[in-house]
Amino acid sequence: MKNDNMYKIWHIFDPRRTLVAVFGFLAVLALLIHFILLGSQDFNWLSDGIPPVSAGQMSAMPDARNIN
Repeated sequence: MKNDNMYKIWHIFDPRRTLVAVFGFLAVLALLIHFILLGSQDFNWLSDGIPPVSAGQMSAMPDARNIN
């Protein structure tokens, strides 16, 4: 049973405003989650005491494999 009237929702809501509102909400939600994580002791990746790895300490990528 298919609902052929789903397109009528866009007669009520303006699609451009709806998409801007959804993307704005998701951006605010992402920032909120990151700030909550930075405020916790376990998940704060900025002041965890582990120094960043310099490029000299990183290993080189292995050679690419040929699939042929």
